[in-house]
Amino acid sequence: MEKQLPRICIVTSTRADWGLLMPLARELRASGKVVVQIVATNMHMLKDFGNTAKEISDAGFDVDAFADMYIEGDSPLSRAKAMAKCTGAMADAFSKLAPDTVLLLGDRYEILATASTAAVMGIPVIHIAGGEISEGALDDSFRHAITKLSSLHLTATEPYRRRVIQMGEEPETVINTGAIGVWNALNTKLMSREQLFENLGIDFGDRPIAMVTFHPVTNEPGADSAMQMKALLDALNRFPQLGIVITAPNNDAGGMSLLHIIEDYASSKNNVLFIPSLGMVRYHSMLRYAAFCIGNSSSGIVEVPSAGIPTVNIGTRQKNRIAAPSVIHCGTSENEITAAIEIALSPDMCMLAAKKENPYFKPDTLAIMTKAVLDFATNLPVKPKHFHDIP
Repeated sequence: MEKQLPRICIVTSTRADWGLLMPLARELRASGKVVVQIVATNMHMLKDFGNTAKEISDAGFDVDAFADMYIEGDSPLSRAKAMAKCTGAMADAFSKLAPDTVLLLGDRYEILATASTAAVMGIPVIHIAGGEISEGALDDSFRHAITKLSSLHLTATEPYRRRVIQMGEEPETVINTGAIGVWNALNTKLMSREQLFENLGIDFGDRPIAMVTFHPVTNEPGADSAMQMKALLDALNRFPQLGIVITAPNNDAGGMSLLHIIEDYASSKNNVLFIPSLGMVRYHSMLRYAAFCIGNSSSGIVEVPSAGIPTVNIGTRQKNRIAAPSVIHCGTSENEITAAIEIALSPDMCMLAAKKENPYFKPDTLAIMTKAVLDFATNLPVKPKHFHDIP
C-alpha cells in the first residue's frame, strides 16, 4: 500500500495571518511532499471585518473546514466565551481532517485555543513568530503559552530565537527564519498607483497617504482604546493635505467600538477611505505609495520598514518589540501623535526610512521556513518534549 503524504493543517483566523501564511502554503503544496489543509475561523467569517475567507479562495485554496467561534458582544467576557467555542470547533475540525501536524502563526486568543486543542488531541504544533514581546496586549502572554504547546518554532530574529530557548525549548527545534511578512513585502508583485486607486475607487491625486491600522489595547491598565482612536483621528485632522486609508481593527474586546468610530469618521470625509481588508497585494501596494504608516499594528513594526516609509507606533500595544530606526514611538494624546506625524513627514525621517533597515529581514526566509516545515512533517512522530535548561 502506498504511504500517505503527511497532512499539514494551516489554521488562519484573520486577513493578516492569511496574508503572511499564503506564500508558505503555496510552497508546501508545490513541494508535492505534503497535503495542505486549511481551516478558517474568527474574522474570516465575519461580515463587519470583511468576510475575508474569500481571500483564501482567491489565492487558489479550498477551505477544508470552517470553525465558527462567533459570540455576540464586544467585552472580555464575550471574547473568553468565543475562545471556548473555538476550542470545540477546532476539535471538530481536527477530528474531521485528521492532520499529522498543525501550523499556526502569531499570538491571538483563538490561536491559543487552537494550539491547546491540538495538544490535547496529540497533534504536534509548528509555531511561527514566537519569542516576541508586545507588552500592551494580552497577545504577549498568549504567544508564550503557544510556544510551550508547540514542537517546532520558527522565529523572526535571533534574539527571539534565544528567548524561545530561554523558555525551555530545545535549541535544535528553534530556527531563526526572519519574518515571513518582510519576505512578502519584498517579493509580492505590486499594483501600480493608478491600478490600485481604480481598484479601490478613490481619487487622492498627489496627496501624501497615511496608512492607518489601530487595534484595541488589551493589557494596559486604565487604557481607553476608543479615546486613543479618537486622538489619532483628531491628530490626522491637523493634516488636511493627507489622503487617509484606514483598515479595520481586529475583534479583540473593544474592536467593534473602534469599528463604529472609524466608520463614522470616514463617512464624513472626502479624503478618507475605510476598507475592512485590503488583502496582501493591495496592502503592500498601498505601502509603496504611502507617505507613512500609523497605528499600533505589528505590521508597522515588522513589515513596513521594508517598504521604505516611516511608521508612527502609538502607545504600548507593541511595547518592547524590536524595531527599525524608521519606527517613531509616541504616546496616545493628540499632541503626541501630531508631533510624531510631523517627524514622519520630515525629509530627514523620509531619507532614513528609504534605507529600508529592518531587523526582521533575511533574504531566504520562505525557503528556510519551507524546508523546516517539510523536514518536520516528513519525520513524524516527534519525540516527547524535554525542558532545555540553559547552562
